[in-house]
Amino acid sequence: MTHPRRILLLNERDLGHPRAGGAETHVSRIFGRLAARGHSITQYSSGFRGGDRQALIDGISIERRGPLPLYYASVPGRVHAAAKSLDFDLVIECLNKVPFYTTLYSRLPVMAICHHLFGEVAFNQVSFPLAAAVVLCESGISRAYRDVHFLAISDSTRQDLVDRGIAPDHIAVSPPGIDPPSFDIDPFAERPPRATYVGRLERYKRVDLLLRAGAILVDQFPDLEILVIGKGPERRTLENLARDLGLEGRTRFTGFVEDCERDALLAGSRVCAFPSEKEGWGLTVIEANALGTPVVARNAPGLRDSIRQGRTGLLIDPIATGNTRRRSESRTAAEAIRYAEGLATLLVDNDEAREMRRTCLAWSKQFDWDRAADDMEASIEETLGKDLP
Repeated sequence: MTHPRRILLLNERDLGHPRAGGAETHVSRIFGRLAARGHSITQYSSGFRGGDRQALIDGISIERRGPLPLYYASVPGRVHAAAKSLDFDLVIECLNKVPFYTTLYSRLPVMAICHHLFGEVAFNQVSFPLAAAVVLCESGISRAYRDVHFLAISDSTRQDLVDRGIAPDHIAVSPPGIDPPSFDIDPFAERPPRATYVGRLERYKRVDLLLRAGAILVDQFPDLEILVIGKGPERRTLENLARDLGLEGRTRFTGFVEDCERDALLAGSRVCAFPSEKEGWGLTVIEANALGTPVVARNAPGLRDSIRQGRTGLLIDPIATGNTRRRSESRTAAEAIRYAEGLATLLVDNDEAREMRRTCLAWSKQFDWDRAADDMEASIEETLGKDLP
């Protein structure tokens, strides 16, 4: 083990937050392992209704302050106090929401974890003023973080950082691990014609494409089931869309489910649908693969890293457009047709599909949280090596 380090970790949400997602799972799995190895981890996150101000999750000491605007406003003071108290060796900043710009005010060494940056995708997620603010916040990354060591979770995220002006030799890449399923998978067992989505129900996740594609496929697959696992602000909109498309009787929205139930549902699906516009990696992709379930996803950053085209899933090219800030009805319809064609390929339960399930299982075994924790330790030591003897 390396010398135990005292780490102040900045992430907008912790794993106990009601809106925690893949980024929070990634952070908790890795830093929980570092805590078990003797490192001291304090995570400073935003508060939420019903959340304690202090918590201990996976060995990580959580400090919560909020609501969100006050949380971001309080970060400089917390970082300044960390340096003054001499209780920490470095600050690790998670760039998956809004940059903290700790390099401008931290007297401690700074390292950054980058899951993904929003860029133009923000305009498809939130109102124009908020999206413009996000893009503006991200615009200063190249200057403020030019001397920072980054750990990116995919080659796509690394390239995004390089395109924004970060030096390539300042960026290491370390994909996330997964929690292996608690039961054995038979890739050749018969499965029902079920397409399943797992994740947050957000606009940019484009779960509507699964529903629109499903409406196209019902004649070809009369027993088609559509399962939507997860929670989020888009649930009511998606439920209304399913009803309008005539899919209400064959579509089930489960909300949050425990991991064991999620795994059982995914293991009983012929295909996992993940039509998101952009991801850092796509943790759900590998989790589905570990259950022998291939994924049909948009050919988008992050997802093109986690999917082996034609072997562990299918990447569907988006419809080219000159304006990424608007979705026309015709473009959406054309995307749904393309997505339906991809789903249809894997909904046919033939020898080719079963062989893909076997390949999925083999691919998923490469992704281990202990290896990811090793990579994090190495990046921490590289960061501190520039400042400490």
